[in-house]
Amino acid sequence: MKKILVLHTGGTIAMSEDSATGAVSVSQINPLLQQSLVLNTDTRLQIEDIFYLPSPHITPEHMLTLKNRILRGIKEGYDGVVITHGTDTLEETAYFLDITIGKKIPIIVTGAMRSSNELGADGLSNYQSAIRVASCEEAQGKGTLVVMNDEIHTARYVTKTHATNVATFRSPTFGPIGLVTKHVISFYQQLLNQNNLDVHSADGVIPIMKAYAGMGDSLNLLSNQPIDGLVLEALGAGNLPPQTLPALEKLLADNIPIVLVSRCFNGVAEGVYDYEGGGRQLKQKGIIFCDSLNSQKARIKLLVALNAQLSHSELKQFMMNQS
Repeated sequence: MKKILVLHTGGTIAMSEDSATGAVSVSQINPLLQQSLVLNTDTRLQIEDIFYLPSPHITPEHMLTLKNRILRGIKEGYDGVVITHGTDTLEETAYFLDITIGKKIPIIVTGAMRSSNELGADGLSNYQSAIRVASCEEAQGKGTLVVMNDEIHTARYVTKTHATNVATFRSPTFGPIGLVTKHVISFYQQLLNQNNLDVHSADGVIPIMKAYAGMGDSLNLLSNQPIDGLVLEALGAGNLPPQTLPALEKLLADNIPIVLVSRCFNGVAEGVYDYEGGGRQLKQKGIIFCDSLNSQKARIKLLVALNAQLSHSELKQFMMNQS
């Protein structure tokens, strides 16, 4: 018998479309609770509506609440966890859980791009697939995964790539690690080991700034702001306009950790170019290159590192390391 803890948090998967206006909004009752699933007879579900929120309303404090409930669920003897979530911030919640809980138990996050009564609604299928993956032995030791559209992705690399398409979740550069078919759950890639940190808070102000041509000295807008860290979406392999350097140097002098990722959809950031604002010089100044994450996940990782109260050298190692 597999005991699966299901935590509903809201999102499109728990919404309905108004037939007259076409507006999609929260229903009075979660429609997933009114639909039938075809599950293995050896699977037992414990279902809880932990939140009922659109995903833009989700904060790190909500993620922390989910983490704490899952840790209690492990002590209660659950074999896996399924979380239904709005898709806009789904990847951030999944990654937060992955780096704070680790591989203790399969945690499967899923959602929907179409609400329950829209033509081609994908919520019930994704929900059922997520339960199947959470229940399978092959998911053990793989941490937090995202299951959408019959694909299995790692929380680390998956991202939402299309505003409305049901096949929106992709893992740039790396691809999915497994597939859900009618009868079989198949994994095709081995996961990297990843360090995790159990935190008890999720506090901190960490803005994300995106580099662009003609950016000038716009980073000076942060000079008088009470920030705890900064994530930069740099150009190409990790380069910035030279006018940004004075503001960055001031932040570094104030011991504000600055993490850099590439704004490119594929590839990684690395210190290659040795010119003013080039990645090689930025790295020498103390900017931390986080080579395989997007900016929103780098922010989650930095938030976790700060709340774990790591030393500067420990924080740098945690941010740079894939393992």
